[in-house]
Amino acid sequence: MPPDRVGSYLIEKKIGAGGMGTVYLAHHADSGNEVAVKVLPASLAREEGFIIRFEREIEALGKLSHPNIVAFLEAGEDDGLHYYAMEYVDGETLTNRIRRESRIPWRDVIDISLQICLALKAAHDSGVIHRDLKPSNILVQEDGTVKLSDFGVAHVFAMSRLTVTGGIIGTVEYMSPEQAQGKRVSPRSDLYSLGALMYVMLTGRPPFTGESTVEVMQKHKFSRFDPPQLIATDMPHWLDEIVCQLLEKEPEKRFADAYVLSRRLREVLGKVNLSTSAGVTDENSPLERPTALAGGDEERPTALAGGDEGPIGGTLMRDLVRNEIRRSQEPTKLGQILDNTWVLVGLLLLIVGGGWVWFQSRHLSPQDHFDLGVALMQNDESVDWLTARDEHFQPLLDADSKRWSKKIAPHMERIQIYELKTSLAPRKRLRKKKKTASEPERFLKLALHYREVGDMAQAESTLMALETLLSGRPDDKPLLELTEQLLDDLRKEVGTPTVRYGFLEESLKRARKLSVDGTPHDARQLLKSIIQLYEADPHTTTQMKEARELLKKVDARPDQ
Repeated sequence: MPPDRVGSYLIEKKIGAGGMGTVYLAHHADSGNEVAVKVLPASLAREEGFIIRFEREIEALGKLSHPNIVAFLEAGEDDGLHYYAMEYVDGETLTNRIRRESRIPWRDVIDISLQICLALKAAHDSGVIHRDLKPSNILVQEDGTVKLSDFGVAHVFAMSRLTVTGGIIGTVEYMSPEQAQGKRVSPRSDLYSLGALMYVMLTGRPPFTGESTVEVMQKHKFSRFDPPQLIATDMPHWLDEIVCQLLEKEPEKRFADAYVLSRRLREVLGKVNLSTSAGVTDENSPLERPTALAGGDEERPTALAGGDEGPIGGTLMRDLVRNEIRRSQEPTKLGQILDNTWVLVGLLLLIVGGGWVWFQSRHLSPQDHFDLGVALMQNDESVDWLTARDEHFQPLLDADSKRWSKKIAPHMERIQIYELKTSLAPRKRLRKKKKTASEPERFLKLALHYREVGDMAQAESTLMALETLLSGRPDDKPLLELTEQLLDDLRKEVGTPTVRYGFLEESLKRARKLSVDGTPHDARQLLKSIIQLYEADPHTTTQMKEARELLKKVDARPDQ
């Protein structure tokens, strides 16, 4: 039974459902605007870390604005139900179209894929990866406009319990090999999914199928697929090559990004149109399918032997080539004008003079350098900050430190903190001599390691101790600020101690019961284990006191 109202939205009817929630058609109670509201399963709110993950992803979705992306409106919580509202798109999903048509014409596939590329480029430029590109997340309006939905939502569900119990089952046919192995995803992971999506549009079936999820995932990682042109024989071989490259196992072998892919897709249309305008109508003809020449890798159209054999006869081809050469050698009016030494000299002087004027106009004043540096600092933490320092702030300090040091100092401190954070982040390093880290930097790395392996208590304890040591040391101000920032991020990530220590409370409850109803030996072992695991955690002082008092009482009793 659908709810009558969720947040500010009055529910009209259910229009979809899946593992990631139920979608309703609704309208805003005040404005009356028609929207789609996705209500997430109520059980998710009880998952550890879900709320933080949900809010983080929703914040990222709010940055996306593109004609080919379903617009995100707002998110909220109503009586324990988490939801988000988005633009209502009156169209059919790609799933329904594939079911209806089985195979989509290759020109339509290119059109749909080009629009998906535009959406992916906008998202990737904003730092958002879709992670769950599939036919049901693609809506096609009556005018042919393609809209992508559920950007980044799969990441909200990327928790062990949901993965094991099938929270994302149904998307495995479009999952990249690195995603199937649990590795970090990248924009090229979305490109792999787009390749699988193009495959199913062209052939009517995914590149890999199997009797179980695990079997399909294994095929994504290790198996080869049938080239789509074996099934869709009417498609150009250039399109076949693109799909095969998108489905490469190694991300670096795929296209660099969605923009490069879109250029290649447009080239397919251009090549087909060019071959058609030359009189070739059969896409399997020599002009459409080049063959490799012996002695090299260069590909050229197969030569047609005989006078009039083939779609373009040898005589006709020779005449076309001769006419093209003759036309290219005829001087144009512009060529006749430029075929004059004094005209060329005049143009050269004009270019040199114009270049000098342009260079003078481009000369930046000190204030221009400062303003540009400040503008770069408005961006999120990135290499733009280093550009601001190296190309704008540092030259000003070198030229006139007395004038600029006070204004630039706060920005340089932020850049120093960013560099420290970047240097401490775990990443693959080349085998070369490493710079010896200072003691504070070593402890920061240790805290980050604890956080990475899930030992949040030890990470917090290390950061708190380091914060105390760094206080009152002016030379270590950037390290202190970074320590405080990491400590604040850690506390936001793990939540309140009440939510965080559910396992400890449950273990203490068992210990209390065993101390009364069970054997002293079992109670003693459980209490010792609790103390061993949690005594170093600064947030468990009360629980540790109770555990030690219980242990004393149990030790006073004789073993049964």
